Amino acid sequence: MSCSVPVLVITNRKGGAGKTTVSVNIAAEFAAKGQRILLVDLDSQGHCAVGLGVKMSAGQAAIHDIFTSSPLRLIDAVCETTINNLFLLPANPAFQHGNSGNDEQCLARALADKAITAQFDLVIIDTPPSLDNLLLNALSAAHWVLVPYVPHPLSFEGVRQLVRVLFKVISGRNPKLKILGFLPVMTANHVRQHRQITEQVTKQFGALRVLNGIRADIKLAEAFGVGKPVRLYAPKSRGAEDFAELATTLIQLMKK
Repeated sequence: MSCSVPVLVITNRKGGAGKTTVSVNIAAEFAAKGQRILLVDLDSQGHCAVGLGVKMSAGQAAIHDIFTSSPLRLIDAVCETTINNLFLLPANPAFQHGNSGNDEQCLARALADKAITAQFDLVIIDTPPSLDNLLLNALSAAHWVLVPYVPHPLSFEGVRQLVRVLFKVISGRNPKLKILGFLPVMTANHVRQHRQITEQVTKQFGALRVLNGIRADIKLAEAFGVGKPVRLYAPKSRGAEDFAELATTLIQLMKK
C-alpha cells in the first residue's frame, strides 16, 4: 500500500553503497527545480542531517518516534534546512532497529496525513541497509525505488539480495512499487573491476535499468563534511554535474 504523497526510496542491502550521498544530493536537485521535498532519514546513523548541516538536539522529535508508543504526527518532527524547498525528517540516533515492531504500514499511514500531503510534492526516504521492519515500511510506502551501488562485488551482492526483497514486496504488499533503476556511484571507468561489476548488473537486470553513474569525486565527501549538497559546495564539479543529470533522468522516469 503506497501512500498518497509520491515517495521515492533509495536503498541497498549493503552499507557504504552511497545511499545517503544520493539521498541528500538528489533531494537538493529536486528542490532546486521548485519541488517541495521532504527527506526522511530512516537510518538511525542520522547522516542526512550531517549532509544538510542540520544540528540535532537531545530529545528532538524524529521519524523513529512513530515506531514507538509516541503519538507523533510527522509534521511536528519536520525540520527546516538552509535550502529552499528542502525539509528533513531526522533520525533518532538512539533508536534500536529491533524495536520497530511488526507493522509494515506504519510509515505509509503517517505519510498519508493531510499535513504532509498538502505541503510536499515528493518524499525521499534514505533507508538503513538492514532487512528489518524499517526497510519494509519504506518499501510499503513507496511508489519508486532507486538502488545505488558501488562497483564492488559485495555491493553487487547487496543489490541481488535487495532485488529478491523488492520482488516479494511488489508481488504482495505493494504491487504499485516500481524500480526506477540501478545507479553506480563512485565510479571510475578506467578501473576494470568497476566496468565488470556494472556489466554484471546490466546483464542481470537489463541495460535500460542501469542509469548513468555518479563519478568518483572528492568534492562529494568535502561537501558532506561542510553540511552542504554538492550543487551548492562545488557547482562545477563532476559530482554536481552527475547529480543534475540524474535528477533530469529520474523526473522523466517517474512520469512513465
